[in-house]
Amino acid sequence: MATKRLSDGSSIKNSFKMGRGATSAALPQTPTIGTATTVDHDTATVAFTAAALGGGATTFTATSTPSSITGSSATSPITVNGLSSTTNYTFTVKASNANGDSSASSASNQITTDAPPVINYLVVAGGGGGGSNGSNGGHGGGGAGGLRSSVTASGGSPGTVESAIAFVLNTNFAVSVGGGGAVGSSSRGSQGGASSFSTVSTVGGGGGGGRSSGTATGGTGGSGGGGSFQLAGGVGTANEGFAGAAGEPSQTVTGGGGGGASGTPARPSYPGTNPNGGNGVAVSITGSSVTYGGGGGGGSETLLGGTGGTGGGGAGAFVSGPAATAGDNNFGGGGGGGYNTTYDGRGGGSGVVILRVLTSLGTITIGGGLTGTTATDGSHKVTTITAGTGNVSWS
Repeated sequence: MATKRLSDGSSIKNSFKMGRGATSAALPQTPTIGTATTVDHDTATVAFTAAALGGGATTFTATSTPSSITGSSATSPITVNGLSSTTNYTFTVKASNANGDSSASSASNQITTDAPPVINYLVVAGGGGGGSNGSNGGHGGGGAGGLRSSVTASGGSPGTVESAIAFVLNTNFAVSVGGGGAVGSSSRGSQGGASSFSTVSTVGGGGGGGRSSGTATGGTGGSGGGGSFQLAGGVGTANEGFAGAAGEPSQTVTGGGGGGASGTPARPSYPGTNPNGGNGVAVSITGSSVTYGGGGGGGSETLLGGTGGTGGGGAGAFVSGPAATAGDNNFGGGGGGGYNTTYDGRGGGSGVVILRVLTSLGTITIGGGLTGTTATDGSHKVTTITAGTGNVSWS
């Protein structure tokens, strides 16, 4: 009599010898699906339980819906790479051995992949120096350093939020922090130094106008310097800062305030409108709100010396004191404008570069030539670079 065959092709004899469903010619049985978990923007893991019987499966394969992206493993869970970011996926799992594949499991729970990892930043250039001259007269305040940010509106107009930089491990990102501009020597103050991170750069603040011929207008920059001698303030840079104010229109004794990252100072007028610097932009990249990029106040004889704009702007001088003050370092503040050699103008403050990434992305290395520190803010690491030129990287 012929040997009776089972539905899987094995014989009754072999079935009893090896255990029904576990024959050498059997296909593996279908796994039981477990939980799918998002790992990051392009990776997920899929858990499963192998069938107790059925053909000795050696490989298990997870397949995504949509796009049929696969990953394989001999054990649970299976890692699936190459997924699209911010996309919904479910997964099935099948078992394989030398004889072929099982049917697919039921679908897993739905997961959504994360957005790609990014580096958020604040980049502020150095502020411009205040204007100066040996003779009496009000001089313009320095303009704030240009300000660009991916976490809040940047300076100037239109003041949009910038795009974050794509995060890449073991890659050098160039960083430079600009210094503050010097006070003018019988002339317009110096422009502040530019700051940059990767492809993002900002322009140093314009110097405040002095009283010498040809330098009484405010200098252009990230934010413009205030004008002196009834002349115009300097022009700011789009999406970085605003223009400086012109000097007092009817006299030659009051300089204009320097432009700030978030606003243009009012033109001074006698009586009543002091030459205050323009205000900066409040940014929460460190985990708390801090204002950067204030313009320097203008110097005056007939009005009070202008106050510095919020965000590190220096105050302008008054004819009988107090003296002007410098812009704050690491805020990109413009320096205050002077009145005469006794109450001279002051220099601008240096800029800053601040970087924010998820802690899970790696550990930052601050390269030679840079001065900086790293602190933790919840699930993020925040690195503040206060001086220098060099590279940072994550590993």
